Amino acid sequence: MGTDRISPTPLGRIPFNRSLKGSVALLALLAGMPLAAKADDAVVLPQLQVEDDLQTANGPIDGYVPRRSATGSKTDAAITEIPQSVSVVGRRQLDDLPGNKVDEVLGYTAGVKAGQFGTDSDTDWLMIRGFDAGQTGVFMNGLGLYQYGFGGYSIDPFLLERIDVLKGASSALYGGANVGGLINLVSKRPTGERLRHVETGINNWGNAFLGFDIGDALDADSSYRVTGKVSGGHWETDEAEDFRGVIAPSYTWEGDRTRVTLLGMYQDQDQTHTGGFWPYYGSVKDAAYGGKIPRDFYYSEEDEDSYRRKQAMLGWEVEHDLNDAVTLRQNARYSLTDVRESGPYPYLWANEANGDLRRLGFRHDTTAQSFTVDNQAEWRVATGAVEHKLLAGIDYRFYTIDHVQESGAATPINVIRPVYGATQPATAPYLDQTLDMHQLGGYVQDQMHIDRNWILTLTGRYDRVWTESKDGLAAGTNNYDSSEGALSGRAGLGYAFENGLTPYVSIATVFNPQIGTTGDGKPFEPEKGVQYEAGVKYMPDGFDALFTVSVYELTKTNAQVADTRTDSGGNLLYPFGKLQRGEIRSRGIELEARTELGDGFSLLGQASVGDVEITRDTTQALVGKTPTLVPDVTASLWLDHAFQSAVLDGLSAGAGIRYLGESWADEANTLKVPDATVVDAAIRYRRAGWGVSVDVANLLDKAYVTGCGSTAQCGYGPGRTATLTLSLDW
Repeated sequence: MGTDRISPTPLGRIPFNRSLKGSVALLALLAGMPLAAKADDAVVLPQLQVEDDLQTANGPIDGYVPRRSATGSKTDAAITEIPQSVSVVGRRQLDDLPGNKVDEVLGYTAGVKAGQFGTDSDTDWLMIRGFDAGQTGVFMNGLGLYQYGFGGYSIDPFLLERIDVLKGASSALYGGANVGGLINLVSKRPTGERLRHVETGINNWGNAFLGFDIGDALDADSSYRVTGKVSGGHWETDEAEDFRGVIAPSYTWEGDRTRVTLLGMYQDQDQTHTGGFWPYYGSVKDAAYGGKIPRDFYYSEEDEDSYRRKQAMLGWEVEHDLNDAVTLRQNARYSLTDVRESGPYPYLWANEANGDLRRLGFRHDTTAQSFTVDNQAEWRVATGAVEHKLLAGIDYRFYTIDHVQESGAATPINVIRPVYGATQPATAPYLDQTLDMHQLGGYVQDQMHIDRNWILTLTGRYDRVWTESKDGLAAGTNNYDSSEGALSGRAGLGYAFENGLTPYVSIATVFNPQIGTTGDGKPFEPEKGVQYEAGVKYMPDGFDALFTVSVYELTKTNAQVADTRTDSGGNLLYPFGKLQRGEIRSRGIELEARTELGDGFSLLGQASVGDVEITRDTTQALVGKTPTLVPDVTASLWLDHAFQSAVLDGLSAGAGIRYLGESWADEANTLKVPDATVVDAAIRYRRAGWGVSVDVANLLDKAYVTGCGSTAQCGYGPGRTATLTLSLDW
């Protein structure tokens, strides 16, 4: 069992977070630690247990149990020292459990509702603590992947080393970020060791893939890694198919005091649509014609249906040690996504009794670009009985999106006896807009270890945001220019007992700037809020495990909700538009366990109970109601076993169960989406570099609805998906 535990000293617990190049480097580091103690003070140097599998904040995880993360502090810190709940999904979990998208692989994570609109091959639908995380809650390598409208990104989990989930407010570190929490996708990167991995497979829908992961040292100071994947074929929905390819090269150079990593990625995706937004009567409950829309029903037109996405990223991470106490860092990334989409989509019924589904024509052309840079200085210093890890930073983010959206009537289609091929009416633009956002922020943080066991974290930040909108339509209702600034902060206190138990409390405030307007041209106001959290983290000495219990209350003002306003004919005035309203409060408790039980057994478990309520709204009747899509309970359990006998050496298997509680399908809370229980399973055999595995999501082929954004926007959960994978490592 690996460990990075550090024995307590008068200076507190001192995390040692760098790779050691021999005992000379270890002695040099210990000798060079800055100590601002009196000359006659006794200083006991830390005793370190350094093992081959010592984890770093962004590196691989040995098994299911994480120990360190940078997501909650922007420094290499033990998870038990972060005064907020943090979950980490490592590479082994990504490989062992079913899932092909980011939202699918987070189904066993506390506080996260994944895939709230069900099957969707081009979008990751994510909620944390009851709030949508798709727009401002997704980060990659510590830098925001801002997404607005259809200007988003799709990241294949095969490219990732780990996924860190920070629950709750994080504005004090990151500026604009979802109040419910953020998801940090951490890329695979060079390790300095030889790596040769290739895998191929196919699922029961006929979607096949080929992936490779190759790396090696180029010389004593530099190494490379190239990860790529090509996939294509059919999906659950009739007539739906896709083809996508991605390649992600990376390069690292490491000198005595300087480390540079370059990270690139290019992806091309060409597909027809899967899934759909279905009416409540016809998905959750039977429609008037006496049945439900089949899960595999294709609602579009092959000649009209098109989805094309191209995305590219290029970034760097530079770290330089000025001395043994001060480290400078710069992380930066340029990102580009270009999305073209067209085709009719379903919207309620044209004639429910006959099974005629109404369709609306839709098309958009979207190009979004962003550049983000984060400059940091970290200073590790001791003052008497207090050890400080001081962090100061300045970050800048630029985001621009140019998008045109069109809508119009489309011909209906019968869900019982569909007839395809009807000529579709032309669409007309309702949005032609260019949006720019510049955000400049400065932050400071002090992580203090006081008198052996106390851990005090103080973080403060100021942001200034400039936004501009230019409307290309004649009406010009979406023109605006604005600027706003705000402070945000976090304070956390924990106490690390010698047995591995760390209770903590924290408070954090939120400033989350928004871009865009409502359909009738009103600019969105920044989201603001506050979170209170208390919890206990337990990392026992006796075995490899991490247990977390947290309770929280957070509020968000200026929350965005779907714009469901319609014209006299029942057509949406602003398809996919948003409104802002009042205040929403989220309270809950989360429990999570990650443990290696011994004898080849591993366990993942979580339960999350939440109470989300509208506390202020322009429509008084909605006060006290729960927003749509938010389940009251989620829970999951996964048990994995690697057989230990010589005869079964290399064989492992796992099974899990996921529970999704009830949610509401309408703002008035009169229509419920029932709960659902889904079973997953996997079996694997690996020997002498060869591997074969079969994993099955939704083993019992449970038919269920994951959620409804309104009575017109319900999504089926994916049906049984079995994937056969063959792999080779050499």
